[in-house]
Amino acid sequence: MNRSTRSGLALVVALGTAAASILGAGPATAAARPGRHLLNGSQPRWLARAKATGGAPAAAESIPFGILLKLRDGASAEATLAKLSDPSSASYGQWLTTAQFKSRFAPAQTDVDAVRTWLQGQGFALRNTVGGMYVEASGSTAQINKVFGTTVKDYSYLGKTVHANSTELSLPDNTPTSVVGAVSGVLGIDQGQALKTPGDTLPGPDTGFRPGRPCSSYYGQKTATGQPASNGKKQPYVVCGYQPKQYQSAYGVSDLIKRGVDGRGITVAVTDAFASPTIVQDLKTYNKKHGLPAFGRQQFSQITPAPDGYDLIDECGGAGWYGEQTLDIEAVHSMAPGANIVYVGGADCSTGLDEAWAATIDNHVADIVTNSWGNGTDKVADLGADYIAFYQQFSLEAALTGITVDFSSGDNGDETKGGTQPALKTVDFPADLPYVTGVGGTSVGIDKNGKRVWEHGWQSAYSPLSTDGKSWGDAAYSSGGGGGTSILFEQPFYQRGIVPDSISKYFGATRMRTVPDIAMPGDPNTGFVVGQTQTFTDGTYYDEYRIGGTSLASPLLAGLQAVQGQKLHHPVGFANPAYYRRAGTAAITDIVAPKRPVQQVRVNFVNTEDKSGGLQYLLQTVDVQTTTIHSTRGYDAETGVGVPGPAFFK
Repeated sequence: MNRSTRSGLALVVALGTAAASILGAGPATAAARPGRHLLNGSQPRWLARAKATGGAPAAAESIPFGILLKLRDGASAEATLAKLSDPSSASYGQWLTTAQFKSRFAPAQTDVDAVRTWLQGQGFALRNTVGGMYVEASGSTAQINKVFGTTVKDYSYLGKTVHANSTELSLPDNTPTSVVGAVSGVLGIDQGQALKTPGDTLPGPDTGFRPGRPCSSYYGQKTATGQPASNGKKQPYVVCGYQPKQYQSAYGVSDLIKRGVDGRGITVAVTDAFASPTIVQDLKTYNKKHGLPAFGRQQFSQITPAPDGYDLIDECGGAGWYGEQTLDIEAVHSMAPGANIVYVGGADCSTGLDEAWAATIDNHVADIVTNSWGNGTDKVADLGADYIAFYQQFSLEAALTGITVDFSSGDNGDETKGGTQPALKTVDFPADLPYVTGVGGTSVGIDKNGKRVWEHGWQSAYSPLSTDGKSWGDAAYSSGGGGGTSILFEQPFYQRGIVPDSISKYFGATRMRTVPDIAMPGDPNTGFVVGQTQTFTDGTYYDEYRIGGTSLASPLLAGLQAVQGQKLHHPVGFANPAYYRRAGTAAITDIVAPKRPVQQVRVNFVNTEDKSGGLQYLLQTVDVQTTTIHSTRGYDAETGVGVPGPAFFK
């Protein structure tokens, strides 16, 4: 699609129905053969930006896929959620059980059975059924081509080789009416739209990484006296990465933890792709080193595929996901050391992760699900309606059944490269789903007493040190917490009257969903100390490094939500309406722009391990105000309504 167009971009997916419209013009599609039942919108929208490699999966190759079934009465489901999540409603917090959700809103069992029987009759193998809304299957390339009336080919897309159907999918003319009426879409055959990336902003920890030194143990500890001044003074070195107890103190949970309010009784699920083989030992070492309680019996568990059940390891960046998993678990445990944590690993970063995420919700594995990954904004315009509906339906089930779902909002601001390319403005998916909490990022200064001395939106610019070492060069935008206006979803009920029209109507007259909803620290220059087994030039062993991104913000918030749930004696459930209702109170601290520039000096090891390869010096400017999103009073597209405040746990 032409992403420079600022009008006509809204796609509103109606639950239980087909998409109302499509994001711009997609590739030309051929009609289904006479007599077949066309699945409109099923041809990948990204084909126009891809190149066929000339190859195709072998005819006998097994391809996993799934059939998404339509919800019953989606409008009623949304209306019910509005009542259950409204703090002023008499029904507030009376979440449905999974059984109640299935009996009222999930597809009828007769429809599920009909789809399963049909798939088996076509020769496909059944893998699983998730909540009656999604039937997992697999079949050979030849079977898929025949049954769905297409040709699966290999394509080069965004630097990856992926397979996809080359035409619209369709169902044979003899398909039972009950099946045709129940099918909402098919996922998994189109591999390109489903590839996801973790939300890191620093090099992947599969190879060794250490923060450059000098750096500080707390904000302002060390001043870069040997480096040029800026704004009339010498600036401090960035921290080496905040420790767990520094965040506990800064966000008001230290005293609660001492009184036993540490998240116990609440379960948090972390979803990612793959599974680190060293995670159990790494967690033991990390907890001991940082004074955190060891995991109790069955307090930490994992749901992962069989050892030989992983796929797309090269395409997904394999070991790079180990650092994401480690960060998420250590961050949650740091903020809620009494909470149970379940790691749910997808078989890959594509359909396998989609299915693992959905199963986590449908099986009610946890009270809170934190997700530090997403489809980058370079693919949002290419997402099919069936894929979007999949996430809408399962996130709606989560919200109705009292599960809090957090998604990192991304690490590239609003994709305009610091305001220099406004035509690219958009946000990440699935963080912009109406039924999840999109978590943005902040930069924070925590002093030697564990107090926040400043906190601003995370949008960073770096100035390089001049070759003679006497001055700083021009600042260039680097990264920042994702935020802005969705091109997919209309404004949800809880944002009405709070989000300014200047943000919600950015793309036209219709008010749209905006993100983030709330924020937590994400700036990698403040960051968090993570401990993990890594591979260095002198061997493979446990070491620690600083990392940030909204990959940090989401699990930090999940930990606070677990503590809040214990304090309230019930899980917090779908939290967005409460966050917007409490905006401007002591529960939510509004984040505003700094009155004068906040700057820090960052040192990088050029070889990522030690100073033997040389040092790089950068001057960071915090929350640069030249970007197209920045902190303002009230709701803004950088930090949402703000960050958890002193009354957050009440």
